[in-house]
Amino acid sequence: MKIVRRIGASPRERGSTSGATCPDVFELSDGNFAVIGTEATEDLRGELPADAGVAAYERIVIVSRETILRAKKDIPDV
Repeated sequence: MKIVRRIGASPRERGSTSGATCPDVFELSDGNFAVIGTEATEDLRGELPADAGVAAYERIVIVSRETILRAKKDIPDV
């Protein structure tokens, strides 16, 4: 599995010049997506709806609204 491309604007394009806040979205060679965000599993686990869960190998991450909105144009419909 490899990163194929960035989805949306780079952190620098979104105003991060220090590298301190760099949420990001990437498309992978298998068609899945990877995200860089702030780890929030324990903070949000209790907020999940009854039909959602987090496996031991999964984490809930927060990605800024701006990151997702600017990635929207690059996310394929299919």
